[in-house]
Amino acid sequence: MKMEFLEAKKQFINTWGELGVNWGINRAMGHIHAVLLISPDELSAEEIMNELQISRGNANMNLRALMDWQLVYRKSKPGERKDFFSAEKNFWNVFRKTLDRRKIKELNPMLHMIKVMSNVKPSDRNSEEFVRLIKDLDMISSAANKALDKLIQSESNFFLNSFVKVMR
Repeated sequence: MKMEFLEAKKQFINTWGELGVNWGINRAMGHIHAVLLISPDELSAEEIMNELQISRGNANMNLRALMDWQLVYRKSKPGERKDFFSAEKNFWNVFRKTLDRRKIKELNPMLHMIKVMSNVKPSDRNSEEFVRLIKDLDMISSAANKALDKLIQSESNFFLNSFVKVMR
């Protein structure tokens, strides 16, 4: 059974918004990103507002956030006073940029906490357990940090080729 374009478009936008919540962005930000992903042309903030039935403030705030994540780009057109927006459509770049933001937001604070707490000297059973836990967290977090850095810096064909080799 074939799905009509408008129904599929609506479902994609809603699903992308829900997935975005899992990736660390709000639902409206995900909806805007989805609209820009599927648009063959750059869109103005007004066009995005009309498509999603959202306020100017909501659109502008989330467009700025998407630009901060480097997932959306602002462009101007000669003779136009308004700005136009387009999405990064290379999904490897989208994945890497999202991963980098999540690393900055979630892993880096933990690495900092571990560094601060690694100076505790064990003096009894409780402090020995604490030091053991911090060392374990440091080992796992440092390995994750190195792996994520390599993944973020890698080119898609290198990663995909390596992944395919591992899966064989």
